[in-house]
Formats: sequence, C-alpha cells, structure tokens
Amino acid sequence: MKDNLPLTKLLNRYALGLISKKDLEGYIFKFILDNYQQFHPYGWDKEDYMDYLCWFYPRISRAIENYQDTGASFDAYINSLVRWGSKEYRARETEHHVAEYACWKAKALDDAACHEEEDVYIEKSPVFDSVSNPRQVLVLLLKSYHYMSSDFLDRISPALNIDKEKLGQMVEELRKLRLQREEEIRELQERIHGQFYRCIVIEKKLKLAPPNSARHEKMKCCLVRGRKRLESMRKRLAGMKIGASNRQVAQILESAKGTIDAHLYTVKAKGEKYGDEGEVEDTEQ
Repeated sequence: MKDNLPLTKLLNRYALGLISKKDLEGYIFKFILDNYQQFHPYGWDKEDYMDYLCWFYPRISRAIENYQDTGASFDAYINSLVRWGSKEYRARETEHHVAEYACWKAKALDDAACHEEEDVYIEKSPVFDSVSNPRQVLVLLLKSYHYMSSDFLDRISPALNIDKEKLGQMVEELRKLRLQREEEIRELQERIHGQFYRCIVIEKKLKLAPPNSARHEKMKCCLVRGRKRLESMRKRLAGMKIGASNRQVAQILESAKGTIDAHLYTVKAKGEKYGDEGEVEDTEQ
C-alpha cells in the first residue's frame, strides 16, 4: 500500500529529517507536474497546466505545514488541493479574461466615438462702422464667442460702442466658465466609461453563473441597476452644454435672463424672415 503513496513516503522522510522542506516541496511539485493525467485538469494543455502549477507552487509549503493525518493520506490531501486549486485558478482566470475583454471593448467604443470638430475661427474679419442694434449683436456675439477670433473682437468692439478691453474681459469670463463645464463633462464621461465597463463585467458574470442559482439572480439584479444608472448618467451628459447659456450671458451683462431670451428670439425671428424671403426670391427666379 505504501508503494502506491509516494508523497506520503516523502512526507515521512521529511518528518524523520532525512530531507529538507525545500527538497520536499520540489519533489511534490515534480510529482504533480509529471502526473499530468492523474489530476484531470479542465481541458488544459501542458502549457496551461504549467502556468497553473507556477501559481499553485506557494500553496505546497502551506500544505506541508497544515496537513494532519486524520485518516486520509498525504497523497489524497495533495490531490484534493490540486483539484480545488484548479477550480479557483480557472475562476480567477475567467474573471481576468472578462475584465480584460470589458476593458478593451469599452476602450474600442470610446475610440470609435465621434470627436468634436475643431473650432473654425474667422481669420480675416471685415471692418465694422456701426450696427443697427448693438445690444442684440453683443448678446449674439457673447453666445457664439468661442467661434470668434481675437482680431474679430477687436474690430467689432467700436461698432458696438464698447471698450475692447471690457469686451475681452466678458469673453474671458465666458471662457473660464466653459473650462469649468468641460472639466465637469470630462469627469462625467470618465464615470460613464467606468460604469459601462462594470456593466460589461456583470453581464459576462451573469452568463457564466449557473441558471436559476442565487449568484445568477444576484448578477441579474446588479445588471439591471447598473444599466439604469448608466442610462441616467448618459441623459445627464446629453443635457450638459459647453456653449454659453443665456443665463451666463445675462450674468456677464448684468441683465435679466428674460431680456437676453427676448434679444435672441428677435434675432432668430429676423433670420427666419430673411431666410423665407430668400427662398421666395429663388422660387420666383
């Protein structure tokens, strides 16, 4: 019987002080490595099996210390550890592959997202003598300041009857507000990216969980909550604008928001009117 228990014999030799613990660990490792078929790994080839044993090796030392003879041989004890360890290793590798897959998928979608086009600035600005309604033009200018060059602002300020330094200060204040909003958007985008990543991981775990099991139901509930939170964050992001709002323009001009709304409504109505007239003229021609 003892001839069929090589690891037990080695343990007995270690107990008698005939071999060191380091040597015993090496013998056990070699025995597990050479008896690939005995331990029936989960469809691994020898390369995968070797990777697993490298991960398992530190446990051999603890196994020697923790083993107690309660009726089961040391061979059976090591066999059981290798089998249960392979299940844990497989679960850890699956988690790793799922996380890696989720990360790369999220990264690919993020890279494929539409990028904002570069702002187009007016390089050669016309000379303005005067404008019919300086207040309306000023409001419109502040709303679209990000697309105006500094040279254009210098040229338009005399026509608006406003000091160019004061106009520059207004624009600079709006730019600061824009930078703050851009930072808020970036932070929210990072949170959305992380939440999307978590949803992918949970979805993969759900597919791996046994149907009708407690873990399956738990992952299912987590996925529903995760997707709802992701949708809520996306809606919030969709409502965040980086352009100057009417309220911000009103604060810069120390005016009421309703006044700014009225100016912009008038400008829009004029634009639509001229547009309609242009279409009529084209039709008549």
